[in-house]
Amino acid sequence: MNKTLLALYGLKFNPFAPGVPVTALQVSPRIDSFRRRVCQLAVEGGFAVVTGSPGTGKSAALRILAEHLADQRDVKVGMISRPQASIADFYREMGDLFGAELHPHNRWAGTKILRQRWQSHIDSALSRPVLIIDEAQEMLPQVLSELRLLSSARLDSHILLTVVLAGDGRLIERLRSEDFQPLDSRIRVRLPMERATPDVLQGCLRHLLDEAGAPTLMAPQVIATLADHAQGNLRSLMIMADELLAAAAERKAERIDEALLFEACALAAPKPAVAGRRR
Repeated sequence: MNKTLLALYGLKFNPFAPGVPVTALQVSPRIDSFRRRVCQLAVEGGFAVVTGSPGTGKSAALRILAEHLADQRDVKVGMISRPQASIADFYREMGDLFGAELHPHNRWAGTKILRQRWQSHIDSALSRPVLIIDEAQEMLPQVLSELRLLSSARLDSHILLTVVLAGDGRLIERLRSEDFQPLDSRIRVRLPMERATPDVLQGCLRHLLDEAGAPTLMAPQVIATLADHAQGNLRSLMIMADELLAAAAERKAERIDEALLFEACALAAPKPAVAGRRR
């Protein structure tokens, strides 16, 4: 959304866009507990997992966590950008994240260099580096297994890395499989994201509008209607709200009220097909 449209409603930012500032995201008690537990895990090392259906807020939870970790002294955070990568590309990205020149064809040397880097960080900062992987269900099985083996030493008694995985139901099923029981048994912190109730969704909308500087932009009846129709999905809620905001800006409406909602719904509804004439 351009500056002109933001100025139209006195918005600091688009409250319904994916790139909402992390500081504007609502931190629920469960997410707050999760980020605190992961901070403790950064001291000890190990795996944490965020799971849930698409649109339930996994990525937002990771953004909140990453911001919180970045505020902690001497905590180094890396985020994998290509979870679907091969083992060779996985090592290339790990080398880039942790400042090590790795040669993917020599994984033994790569493992040794990464472990040395992580141990040096532990010795100086007294905390483990943290690796965050969103869309972890896309990771190749051999890469996920490689990560588990890479992150520990001394017969699994010394943990060198803290890993946070996030993914949908496919990640859950993979972790439940026999092949991944060694990884599943090492998960120390879990955050299952569930579909939100209409009350929670309404609270989320109000919070974002407040943070954006326009608490009265959307009528209470519209907030309630959107929350009911989102079916517990935060992403669906934001998409519908963003469409209404765009419609309001096009009409230069003073606020998003029920009349605008009904008008926008009428335009979006598919028109009935006209039956052709028979000759």
